Amino acid sequence: SCKVFYAKDPLKIVRAQGQYMFDEKGEKYLDCINNVAHVGHSHPYVTKAATKQMELLNTNSRFLHDNLVQYAQRLTATLPEKLSVCYFVNSGSEANDLALRLARQYRGHQDVITLE
Repeated sequence: SCKVFYAKDPLKIVRAQGQYMFDEKGEKYLDCINNVAHVGHSHPYVTKAATKQMELLNTNSRFLHDNLVQYAQRLTATLPEKLSVCYFVNSGSEANDLALRLARQYRGHQDVITLE
């Protein structure tokens, strides 16, 4: 089942900046739900980089591209040698699914224990 997160009327968010979202009346809310904890909403560096990428190519990682290899090399250079393989995925759900499949393949078991 899917429940609405609000006790009363839902918020109508019309814009966001940094860690805040603003409703249609200009009321400011701290965003503790969306995936903005690292850089916030409308970060100029992220917006510029995203625009530059979308002007070149707007797709996910199912196709080969040199930038994927370069990013993986930059990322793994910051990690211990044992962490030298990258899997690029589209979402947290996809990452969890891949982690389960890898663990099942590696251990040879199908059982999973989860905590809520």
